[in-house]
Amino acid sequence: MTQTPTLILHNARIRTMDPDQPRASAIALAENRVLAVGPDVEITALATPATEVIDARGATLLPGFNDAHVHIFVGAVGLSHLSLLGVTGLDRLTTLVRDYAKAHPDEALLCAEFTDYAILGDTPVTRHLLDQILPDRPFLMTAYDNHTAWANTAALKAAGILEGRALPLGNEIVMGSDGLATGELREHEAMTPVRVMSASGYREGLGMLTGGEPDHVTPEQRASDRATILQGLHYCAANGITSIQNMDGNLYTLELLEEIEQSEGLPVRVRVPFHCKNTTPMAEFTTRAAAWRDRFTGDRLTSDFVKMFIDGVAESGTAVMLGGYGDAPDHNGDPLFTQPALNAAVAEADRLGFQVAIHAIGDGGIRMVLDAYEAARAVNGPRDSRHRIEHIELLHPDDLPRFAALGVAASMQPLHVPGNRLMGAELYLRKIGRERWSQGFRARSLKDSGVTMIYSTDWPVVPLSPTLTIRESICRTPWAPDLPPENLTLDETLEAYTRGGAWAEFKEDRKGMLKPGYLADLVLLDADLDATAPEAVDQVAPRLTVCDGRITFRAA
Repeated sequence: MTQTPTLILHNARIRTMDPDQPRASAIALAENRVLAVGPDVEITALATPATEVIDARGATLLPGFNDAHVHIFVGAVGLSHLSLLGVTGLDRLTTLVRDYAKAHPDEALLCAEFTDYAILGDTPVTRHLLDQILPDRPFLMTAYDNHTAWANTAALKAAGILEGRALPLGNEIVMGSDGLATGELREHEAMTPVRVMSASGYREGLGMLTGGEPDHVTPEQRASDRATILQGLHYCAANGITSIQNMDGNLYTLELLEEIEQSEGLPVRVRVPFHCKNTTPMAEFTTRAAAWRDRFTGDRLTSDFVKMFIDGVAESGTAVMLGGYGDAPDHNGDPLFTQPALNAAVAEADRLGFQVAIHAIGDGGIRMVLDAYEAARAVNGPRDSRHRIEHIELLHPDDLPRFAALGVAASMQPLHVPGNRLMGAELYLRKIGRERWSQGFRARSLKDSGVTMIYSTDWPVVPLSPTLTIRESICRTPWAPDLPPENLTLDETLEAYTRGGAWAEFKEDRKGMLKPGYLADLVLLDADLDATAPEAVDQVAPRLTVCDGRITFRAA
């Protein structure tokens, strides 16, 4: 590595995330590595006429954010959709949808994102209600968690599902007493017949839906998809993100990312999984998954872990519960794997050295996943697997200590907690039942038990902004006065967003901290977090993002 700095940032409030040197005021980068971190007088003395020197003006400088759970292709496509974030009431919804339809006259399917389940209060969303808003063009409105959507009659007819359709376990086209679909679609297989009518043909969803590849893609479609993903990556960089861990994967997505890397260089480091369904033959771990792992090995594009789902979400009744739902005691939800099948898949992935990350929302689903991780350890022996559970919304007290005992990482999203500034809590709290409120989103409890915390957004489920996530993490308040606080401190939150994400990738030896020899990934904010009121942290924005020593975003 050259000893001549290519970039120096000084007069900063640097949080290095390095326990040996937690604070500094200046940093020097040489090509794609950190050259030195220390006081201004020492670091600026290293500058040469060829060095770019930036005055941070007293703002916070951090390792680049590592969003450890996103859906880059889906999120990138959604940037052009109608956002219903924070929208409530029929009048407001009607105005926005009609204005969007007027502005997009050629779209075969009009799509809206970030819909609150209670967008109309206690009034359920039906196709008839959506027909009042937009009767003559197919329209799909997706909940903020992407596990439920609502379609109008035109969309249901065009998709051929107005009269229902047989679907795999855990997916449902909700039917009315008239024998026709109500418009509510639960889980991905139910939504896909509508989504494939979009301009993209829903190619962006294949990595999450099946992990399979598109049947046929023209050169023009491939170029369009590549440009869409690149737009999404630049959006990540503009949010101060230097690493993302994608939570859906197929070879098509990997090859598009590879083409971007080879043509102009990825502006964000990307990690893509092998997606394992309950129908995936285990032989594919040693064929497809292993081939991807061997092919994509760089520091900017990697494919080295397995992603699975065990359940859905509480709001739609598809999360797997212990002892029923609060408003439906006889309903537990259907797991997407049987316990023996889950154990076998996890054990095989573990045997081959893969890290496993499993979506688990309900306390029943989380227990099944912990049981599978424990079974894999019994079969294969203990190792530094760093297996993960994604979301962890409802955790039974008996299962809390099992995370640390098994070395399982807690991958959570502070913006998912109902009752924040983005979504109401009434439906969720009713679903889980009052007696289990204390078991919801137990970030502090997990942290205090010795578990490694990994923070992310699950974008496009919630906005990508790291500072919004940070605000909700540190400002979270209990749902009731008798509940313990589960918020993390600012330092703990930043660690989960930087060092924690690097650790989850087995790359804590090269990123997640700002120290000599580490990869040159950093974000300079436009204010000092120490001097910012906690409730105003979300107003802080990135001023500069550097990934692999290259400036990938610079504010105007």
